[in-house]
Formats: sequence, C-alpha cells, structure tokens
Amino acid sequence: MAELLAPAGNVESLDAAIGEGADAVYLGLKTFNARLRSSNFSFREFEGAVSSLHKKGKKIYVTVNTVCEERETERLYRFLAYLNRVGPDGLIVQDYGVIRMCQEFFPNLALHASTQMNVESAAAVNLLGKEGFKRAVLARELGLDEIKEIKAQTNVELEVFVHGALCVSESGLCLFSSFLGGKSANRGMCAQACRRLYTTESSGGTFQGYYFSPCDLQLIDKIPDLVQAGVESFKIEGRMKSAEYVGSVVAAYRYVLDHWQENKKEAVAAAKRMLATDFARSKTSYWYNFKSVQDGVEKAGQEILNPNQAGGTGIYLGKISSTKAAPAEVREAASEKDLRLQLALLKGGSYNPDPGDSIRIHKRNDAGRESHKVRHTEFDSQGRLWIDVPQGFGEGDEVYLLQTKSMSKRYPRVLPNDLAPFNHQPRDELLPVMDLTPVQKRELEYFPEGLYVQVSSVPDVFSAQALNPVRLILELNSESLYDLLKKKTVLPFSKKQTILSLDPFCPQGIEPLLAEQISQLVEMGYTTFVANNLAQLSILRQKGAKAIAGPYLYSFNKWAVSWLENQGLGAFVSPYENSKKNLEAVFEKKLRDRVLIPLYAYPALFRMRFKLPKEYDFTYFMDKEETNFKVNSTADGSFVMPEAPFSILDKRDSLLGEGFRRFLVDFSKTRITKQEIKAVQLSLSRKAPLEGTSRFNWKEGFYSISPQEYKSRYEKSAEAAPLPYGDPRASSRSRPSVGGKGRPLSGANSAKTARPPRRRR
Repeated sequence: MAELLAPAGNVESLDAAIGEGADAVYLGLKTFNARLRSSNFSFREFEGAVSSLHKKGKKIYVTVNTVCEERETERLYRFLAYLNRVGPDGLIVQDYGVIRMCQEFFPNLALHASTQMNVESAAAVNLLGKEGFKRAVLARELGLDEIKEIKAQTNVELEVFVHGALCVSESGLCLFSSFLGGKSANRGMCAQACRRLYTTESSGGTFQGYYFSPCDLQLIDKIPDLVQAGVESFKIEGRMKSAEYVGSVVAAYRYVLDHWQENKKEAVAAAKRMLATDFARSKTSYWYNFKSVQDGVEKAGQEILNPNQAGGTGIYLGKISSTKAAPAEVREAASEKDLRLQLALLKGGSYNPDPGDSIRIHKRNDAGRESHKVRHTEFDSQGRLWIDVPQGFGEGDEVYLLQTKSMSKRYPRVLPNDLAPFNHQPRDELLPVMDLTPVQKRELEYFPEGLYVQVSSVPDVFSAQALNPVRLILELNSESLYDLLKKKTVLPFSKKQTILSLDPFCPQGIEPLLAEQISQLVEMGYTTFVANNLAQLSILRQKGAKAIAGPYLYSFNKWAVSWLENQGLGAFVSPYENSKKNLEAVFEKKLRDRVLIPLYAYPALFRMRFKLPKEYDFTYFMDKEETNFKVNSTADGSFVMPEAPFSILDKRDSLLGEGFRRFLVDFSKTRITKQEIKAVQLSLSRKAPLEGTSRFNWKEGFYSISPQEYKSRYEKSAEAAPLPYGDPRASSRSRPSVGGKGRPLSGANSAKTARPPRRRR
C-alpha cells in the first residue's frame, strides 16, 4: 500500500494530517531544515510526536535538508546524535556531510534523499542506494514515463510530490535568493524571488508581471497511475500552510488512494470537490501530460507560469494600512500560546475575515511571511474592521485568506498531554576531527595550477584564448555537443587541455543519451569532466573518465568533501555561494591544491527545465530595487542570470598567498566580447575591483540566524533547560579524528562512538 505523507509545520497541522488519515508526516525542528520560517517543533513536542505516532503505527520523518557550513558541523553532529537517540523513521537530507556523518556514527538512521539533492534519474538513485539510502524524493520536474523508468531500474523507495507549491527553478539549484542577500534556498532561508513582481521592457512598451511565480501542483487525477508505477510515497507540500489546508488536502488524497480501484472516475471527482476549498494558486499537473521530453521543454512553461498570478497564496484580503494595540484580554490569551498580537486595519480587499479564519501575512519587502488564525475582530466608529495579526507586521504588508472557519475541524490531539517524560536533548558531544586526504604525488596532473576559463559555445572557445588559460572548460549543451559530435569541430586547445562540464540537471529522460554521448567523447580523447549531478559520477566511473566535483556538488564542509572523495573525486570547484571564510575553513593549506575558485561568473539564479512561453518576449527584467537581470531561453531550458557578474578577480594575489593556485573565469550562458576580456585582464593585472560587479557571498557569507537566536530557540525548545548544544565555546577535551577516504578513526573512545568507515578505492 502506497504511503500518504503529509506536512506538519506545527502541532495543529500534525493533528489535522493524522486525523484525516495520513500514513506518515514530515517535520522540522528549529534548525537544519529547509522551512526555517515555519513554526517547527520543540524537542519535547518532537519526542512526544515520535512516541504517539509509533503507537498508532504511523511514521515520522525529520527534515535535515539544508547545506551546512564548516563552523556548524559540530552542532550538526550533536543534532544527529540526538535524533539517533529519539529514533524517527527517517531523515530527509541534502548535505553530503550528513550522509558521511550518518555512515560513520549513526548507521541506524534511515536516510531519504531530499528533492534538494537534485535526484531525477535511476543512476543517481542507485548510487544513493549503494550508499545506504532507503528512499529518494524525486525532483518535481519529471514526467510519469520518467518515473516509471526509474522505478523499473531501482529497488530504492521512491517518493513523489503530488500537491502544493512548486519552485520555478530545478530543485536544489536555485541561487536567486542567496544572490540577493545571502538568504540561501539551500539553507532554508529562501526569500522567494520567484514570487516577486518584475518590470520588463519590450517592443510593445513597459510591463509588470509575476513572470516566474509558478502555479501550484495538483496530481489528484494521476494518483492511480503513480500507484501502478510503483511509487511508494505520495508527498503533500505545505509545512508553512494552515492546519485546515493540510487537513482538507490529506482528506482528498486519502479518499483517492482508498477508492480509485472501485471507480477511478468517481473517486477522482469526489476528491476534487474536497479540494475546492483550497484557496491557493491556480493548479497545474506540470510535467505529467507530455508525450516526450522535448514536448515538455517546449510546453511546460505555459503550464506552470502565469504573469498575472500574484505571488501570494489565497484570497487577497488587502494591505495593512494601520496597526494598534490589541485589547488586554486578547493579548493575555495569546501570551499563553507564546503569541504577541496587535490589531491591523486592512485596505483593498473585498472580504471581511471572521474569528477562526486562517490568514497569511506577507511582508512587503519579501523578508518573511506567516500563517495565523484570527482570534479577534472589531469594528471602529467609522465602520472599519480591525483584525488581530502577529506583531512584527505593519503598514504595506499584504494579507491573504487561506481557510474560513466553516472549513475548520477539530481533530484529536496527537501529542501526549504530559510532555514532561520527553527530555532528550542534544548533548555536549565532541565531533571527531575530519582529516581530508592529502594530495598525492602526480595525483592531480589533470588539474594543473593556473587560470581556467569556462564557456558555453565553441565560438567562445576561440575567444577564450586571449586569457591564455591552462585549461579550457567547455559546457556541454545542445549547441556544443552538435559542434563536437556532428561537425567534429577542431578546438584550439588539445583534448588534454579541454575539460567538459556537465549540466547539473540530469533527468531520466536524457540520462541514456548522455551516457552514450560521454562514451563518444571519451573515445574521441576527452578524458576529464566536471560532474554536477550524482548520476554523472556513475556514468563517468563506468567510462573510465576523470571527474572534478563541480560547483553544484555542494562541498560546504569537510564531511561533504570526504563523502565526495569516497566517490572517487579528488578535485573540487568551490560553490558559487561560498564565502572566503568558509572555503579556508574547509580546505587547510596543505589541501588547497584540490580547489578551483570561481573569480568571475554570471551564476545561473534560476535553472528551468523548459522554454519560456512565447509571450515572454524580453531578455532583461528589473526588480523593485531596480536591479537588472537577464533571461536566456534555449533548447536545454531557461536560465536567469544577473546582468552584472560576480567578481573577485582583484583578490587573486591574496588567494595565492593563502595557498590557492587554481582560479576560474566563467563565461557560461553568455557570449564573450573583446571588451569583457580586456576588463578581466585589467582587473587581474592591476588587482583592482571591476566596477558594477557583485561580491555575492564572498565577504559576508550566508545570512544566518544569530547565535543568540539559536540559543533562544533551543532554550525554548527544551523549556528553559540549559542546552550546551547551541554553545559556541570550544572544548578543551581532545577529539578523536576521522580520516578521509575511509581511513580508520584514531583517538580515545573512537571505538565506542563510531563504526569503522567503509574503505573505498
């Protein structure tokens, strides 16, 4: 029987999910999860949920689906140790460092590959299966035939999203929010750049629209097909949605799963009636109705995008025009639930909410949003309606109706009434030191010191000669593959000097063709590739080619690097989101020969598996801060990039002084001009910043919750008990060490704390 998996962003949603028949729930705690803005669970609540659900025969999965910087690895280790003691049914993970730690110390924790891990082919699923994964959550940009093919080639459980909000970018590859201010989608801090209003100019004039705000996914009528395809788990998105939303959606999908075999048509029709109260965006089946991959590339944009659809969810109630203090009795009642409320006057909507209705408030600067159940309404002397909203919101913030009180139900409580017995907490445990593998003599002959230049087309290969690179990196796409394989174009660089870069999105529909193309290229003499997807590691290994870990195989900590080492990778391109401080923390001086640092690039902020609709007749667009971006729609999909590049060209000499010797100038997705080549050369020679460029996260790093806020969260989670878990102080105790590439542990107590790592060659 297929599993119905529901979101539990808070205790009320947990009750609704189980009350309507979900077989399992997924939830996050106060850290390391991709929905940090949802309420999430305290430690006691989580432990109580595990206990109650297991007694009911239900399952509970924990999201640990963000990338982790080196400075956070000890906190991550303590968190995993805590989860290991509590015993959820699975961990949904993204960071390769989590895999490595679990393999080393917590082999009993079942691992599920998050959709953020960008898994969309049998090769990737099977690689993870060999690494001990129980389940893979497939990328949402797949069609039914692709899912069937993956299932036919793997024994790993498959989980598929069937309902809820979509990301316009391919999963795990969105850099837009991070580029805007370090709020990385890969860190649970997404500012939802796709939902914003943008301005464009074309031959017809100036226009505004929500050009990248996708419709919501609804696959209620595809459930029978997916059941027959062998999918093990059907996932509903919505950890930031109301309990009423969760309950109604779970009820609809439960009904179809239970009744489709009796009468498929009637079961689906009944379920759709249940979903009529879903006040979210318009619905799409996305990739599920196309005859071929190419058909999807051509038409999926039309299915998912609607420029006239506002980024907000629900029925628009208006903007907050004024706020005032809430009555004392309202404040006192709310304080019992740790809420701070105020009254707000709404302007511009056409519906007056009642107590019990669920709303969602969006900050006008996209800095945050919050779901809230209205508790109090009152009319003033002018007949204007005031409603209670959480403090922290104010004038100009938008409010949407999610559910009305009439749709609400009361559900039996899942958590035990007494949470006092649940007192596990992360402890003050020491993370063993990770020793990465030193560079061996002649190991990196394919990865020499010097300047590397990356381009997307063969004509740009010739232009790149002006920078005299030690290696030329050519991105493999429809255009460059045609030139290499069909036209047999001779490049001005030898095959030894040429590295071929693979696209980070590798779906099942193109994986067999890619494997064949790589075979041809290897036979032609190309032996070194940049891999950006787990599937490509398997393919390149089979072909006997050398692989460099690309910027999309995220290496933000030593434990992730160690796991990638165990996959046969010895050289690494630093992720575009990385900071100088974190890069230096991951790679000690003796290991810096392994790293290629991007000095200049137009990073792809959105990567979309489709061409944009025909009416998108613009190249440039602008946000409300008047920052310009450009979009490129190709046979391989669409890409959004900043108009101004990221550049730290002027930092090359200081990086040389720190022991880094390999640098990348990346012109991917652009056409090289002589003026740009000259500007790069001048910046390098004069050690001067390029005017008008971005530093991305190089200096400031990721936006993160402050240590004080973390401490507050954990103290609150443990109900004011002291928590060394969040304590940043270093301990004086000696630490055991863990070797790279599976070298054995050393140090006191190592035998008690970990199994020997698996050895790899």
